[in-house]
Amino acid sequence: MTPSTGTPTVPIPAATVILIRDQGGQVQVYLLKRSSHSRFMPGNYVFPGGTVSHEDTDADFWNDYVDMDRGQVASRFAPDGGGLGVEDAMAYGIAAIRETFEEASILLGRRTIAIAKGMGSLRHERGCEALSGTWLRELVLPGGWILTLSALACWSHWITPRARSRRYDTRFFVARIPDGQECRPDHRETTHGIWVGPEEALWRNQRGTLPLSPPALTTLHELLSYPSVKALEKETSARPWGAPRVPRLIPIAEGGLLLLPWDPDYRSQTIKVAVEGLERNRAPVGRAFSRLWYHKGIWLPLIP
Repeated sequence: MTPSTGTPTVPIPAATVILIRDQGGQVQVYLLKRSSHSRFMPGNYVFPGGTVSHEDTDADFWNDYVDMDRGQVASRFAPDGGGLGVEDAMAYGIAAIRETFEEASILLGRRTIAIAKGMGSLRHERGCEALSGTWLRELVLPGGWILTLSALACWSHWITPRARSRRYDTRFFVARIPDGQECRPDHRETTHGIWVGPEEALWRNQRGTLPLSPPALTTLHELLSYPSVKALEKETSARPWGAPRVPRLIPIAEGGLLLLPWDPDYRSQTIKVAVEGLERNRAPVGRAFSRLWYHKGIWLPLIP
């Protein structure tokens, strides 16, 4: 919760994947608990993801190893421009695929030649911390693997508050877990993984047993609107990124207060917060909210 001072830090590009599955006709998502030693959101449950690396930005290389051409990439991930070109969209997508395997052991790709390296070898290297910084390039370069960008769909665009010293410009994708694969945390950056329904996750956050990051909490509330994976996939089939979500951090005596862009006071120059009254403004699960209060290690949704 350490704020920065002076000129805002330039956000680092990052990608996150909301992994989903059908469980008894209901949507479940996969959440990972970040290590307590992490520099960003320590101890919080988040979706798999991480920063875009230099290797991810080589669009000329990746063009030959993905299942979408440049026109399809532009149509799905940069339909209205919005400052995101085809090369940048490709980089976010490659980062999403790479980080999802590194953090959750899920590879959004398909093996096209039987003699190509298999998932067992990849998972062994991951478990032994033997993956190189260029492992994804090394996997596809000999041939035999195609990365399935088509498995990804746009969900939202988050940018860390200007007041924070570490900032990320993150694209949130949605993807259904491939058949036959199993999620596993890496036990380094992430220490625990769980499949859970959005409503249950929100209830557990309220009780303090599943502390959620602000983007995860907000996203899970949005997912309450979709009763099934089929309904969710229908929504994401043509969903744009939407306007960037840049929460506003307000330091207060106890923790901090995040105003989401749709809060009525988001653009107010002066905001007065009565800390003693925040507890009464807690939003029950399912109720719309526009503020998040960091209280005793938990982000709690508030009604203004």
